[in-house]
Amino acid sequence: MSQLVRIIEKKPIPTEALMLHGLPDVGLVGLIATSYIISELDLDEIAYVDSDLLPPVVVLHEGLPHAPLRIYGGKSIIAAISEMAIPAAAIHPVMRKLTDWAQSKKVKMVLSIGGMPLENRQDIKEPKVFCAASNRDLLDMLDKKGLNILKEGYMVGPQALTMRYCAERKLSAIVLLAQSFYNYPDPEAAAVAIEELAKITELKIDVSKLLEKGEEIRLRARDIMKRTQRELTHMKKSREYDLPLYV
Repeated sequence: MSQLVRIIEKKPIPTEALMLHGLPDVGLVGLIATSYIISELDLDEIAYVDSDLLPPVVVLHEGLPHAPLRIYGGKSIIAAISEMAIPAAAIHPVMRKLTDWAQSKKVKMVLSIGGMPLENRQDIKEPKVFCAASNRDLLDMLDKKGLNILKEGYMVGPQALTMRYCAERKLSAIVLLAQSFYNYPDPEAAAVAIEELAKITELKIDVSKLLEKGEEIRLRARDIMKRTQRELTHMKKSREYDLPLYV
């Protein structure tokens, strides 16, 4: 079904760039973090995703229509965000297309940001960030930089498919997962993820404005979180609490 997904390019696409994925997931961590980065770096919309597999939705910004799943870019960075939960039935072809497109643009690394549900999140002042990588060299680099490695467990949703498809295509990929609320927008977790991102990239983003706007973001993101939660249930996101059996 990947042929049913198209990426429409509006402006020249940077090559050999870092590509961020910030798609709706647990706590909307990836969406909040990547949207904030796009705003702080003043990135332009350079492409969008079109597919009959996605709901018939248009997003209005300053009175003009935009696709919900958009790609922004600058000199050395590309960022994909969606202001709509991607339906479980569409997640495979959409992520496959994004990965194929990244490879065609000679992206040097795909970095996907998401949340890791934590039952007692309300008791944690500074959530931890865990990471995984598509190959051993990247994993060793993350370990040397002092990041927490997610050594065992399941990954479900956009980050899981990013890792899987990038590994198949020998693309460098890293997933950052911040401990977060499961069904509540979590700007604080997004801020911690951005700070960890700075340890492995040249992106140095001040998160103070993100933290100041925390309550405003929570209120504005409630509807997206509700729709995302329904799709997470369809994807069996709760299986991330389980551990695989290795004997």
